[in-house]
Amino acid sequence: MRAALASLALVVTAGAAYAGVTRDTLWVVTRTCVAAQATFGKPFPCLRVDLGSHDRPGFAILKAPLLKTEVVVMPTDRIAGIEDRSLRKASGAAYWRGAAEARHFVTDALKGRLDTSDVAFAVNSQGGRSQDQLHIHLDCVRPTVRAALRAHSGIFTADWRPLPFLLGGERYYGKLVPADTLDRLNPFEQLAHLPGPHDLRATSLAMISTAPGDPVPGAYLLAYRAGDSHAEWLLDHDCALAATTAAQ
Repeated sequence: MRAALASLALVVTAGAAYAGVTRDTLWVVTRTCVAAQATFGKPFPCLRVDLGSHDRPGFAILKAPLLKTEVVVMPTDRIAGIEDRSLRKASGAAYWRGAAEARHFVTDALKGRLDTSDVAFAVNSQGGRSQDQLHIHLDCVRPTVRAALRAHSGIFTADWRPLPFLLGGERYYGKLVPADTLDRLNPFEQLAHLPGPHDLRATSLAMISTAPGDPVPGAYLLAYRAGDSHAEWLLDHDCALAATTAAQ
């Protein structure tokens, strides 16, 4: 287990370039967390394990090694990644709700210096990830991304559309999800409605809450396609927004 955690630290912090170390390390850690929760009532090395039930899938929440604030949320079942068609069903919504519940682990690490609305979600494509166990990244939204979304908030609609501005040098699709529908949201199912080819192996996904004062409260769904698409770039693992808040 110690070796698995060391490998996980390497691949999480170094990125997909070290995928050759092992792409199953996160699955090994997930199984360890599940066994610890089931046997001892403790989720170690995870922060939390929900074992699920006959009609609700389980998930685990893990603090990303060597990073101050990031956590990842994984199914307790074997699901390789965003391309798995089973995620379009109710299980996909359940994992996303689990991720929404986990945002407080990010803000807790910052001792309340950041609102949960500034905690973003991201899932990388098959070529952009380092692990072949589905994991939803949670961390602070990048300040430049927050500023761009605020500046263009009026262009988002309920339908996917190509955004007329770049995020991290990439052209994303985007749509608005109103606040009163977020509890029922399954972003994985929403990807099935993206215009163009539906090769989800080359698609990545992010969700960022609207900022206070935006025309319609809710969240932006963002997606882009490339062989190594990496929506995790929209997250800021140094959490500059929290530093700004502390300075005020």
